[in-house]
Amino acid sequence: MSTWKTVKLSDIGEIVGGATPPTSREEYYNGDIPWLTPKDLAGYHERYVSSGERNITKEGLDACSAKVMPQGTVLFSSRAPIGYVAIAKNEICTNQGFKSIIPNSDIDSLFLYYLLIYNKDKIASFGSGTTFKEVSAATMKNIEVDVPNLQTQHIVASILGSFDKKIECNQKLLDKLQQQAIALFESWFVNYDPWNGIQPSNWENVTLGTLVVIKRGGSPRPIQDYLSNTGLRWLKISDVSSLNSPFVLRTKEYIKEDGLPKTVYLKAGELVLSNSATPGIPKILDVDSCIHDGWLYFPKSELSTYYLYLFFKHIREQLVTLGNGSVFTNLKTDILKAYPTTKADAKTRAAFDSLVAPLFSGMLNLDRENARLITLRDTLLSKLMSGEIDVSKY
Repeated sequence: MSTWKTVKLSDIGEIVGGATPPTSREEYYNGDIPWLTPKDLAGYHERYVSSGERNITKEGLDACSAKVMPQGTVLFSSRAPIGYVAIAKNEICTNQGFKSIIPNSDIDSLFLYYLLIYNKDKIASFGSGTTFKEVSAATMKNIEVDVPNLQTQHIVASILGSFDKKIECNQKLLDKLQQQAIALFESWFVNYDPWNGIQPSNWENVTLGTLVVIKRGGSPRPIQDYLSNTGLRWLKISDVSSLNSPFVLRTKEYIKEDGLPKTVYLKAGELVLSNSATPGIPKILDVDSCIHDGWLYFPKSELSTYYLYLFFKHIREQLVTLGNGSVFTNLKTDILKAYPTTKADAKTRAAFDSLVAPLFSGMLNLDRENARLITLRDTLLSKLMSGEIDVSKY
């Protein structure tokens, strides 16, 4: 670390906030200026971002204090939540949920991206506020970080970037496999393409509850008394809401074994479906885990796990619409049991399962490889940024 120096964030670039044009003015939106909110980065796993859900117009930009920032600006969400990081792929502006950094000429954008990821917990600790924590521009400017010379920055960024490049490539392949599986499901069981667009006469029109047994998970309470650093995996909806993969490979939390009688323990390979907060998310467990009462599971089913997963993906929007609740949406088991569907003959279902099984196998292999790469990248991130691994000699 002898070649590194401690500086303030304001010393390595211009820190820029953002703003929101009045949402009541339609003419301020749907323009050609990319405009980002923290929500746009929720579940976003790539390093570079070009746009968000909405663009704004030149009139919208002029009507607020947002600033168009150049390509290479490192975007850092400063509230709700603190710590999303991405690099602008092109000119972009943001709402007030960011404190972005336009790096100086002696700062590598990709290095700065990793530097902020490494320091995001430290930055978040300076947040203040009652409704939600926020890091102000004044605070952001005065946060100290360690930075090496430009050559060392390039080396560090190149090492970490090689991992992320492979992770992003794997994720794109996984996405394509999932799109193929969804397209096959819709072709067979929605559009009936193999049967010239007509539902076969030997298929039955039934409700989902006649094909599967639907049960809810369980929660030991108060849950804080059962949480632990080790023990039984405890699957939360927040573990999966940002994952664009069919599979669950890890959980962030664990519970003690004495909570087992009050929950439901599932083995790897079983399907779960979220029924509260963010309802209708199907996932296939790749690890054994306990599930709380915000999850549904299916102990008996005439339908395969792959079929059920794709079926729930197909009807996700309808499930959200059917949910109810004053604070957040709930998906009741009775609603799911009564959902209309078709029961194809066993031969057709078996043929479909054999067709999509290799796609799911490919997705799982890619997901597992990415999990290993992420673990290695994060280990290297810590060692490189702390100076435990010195690359200045290379």
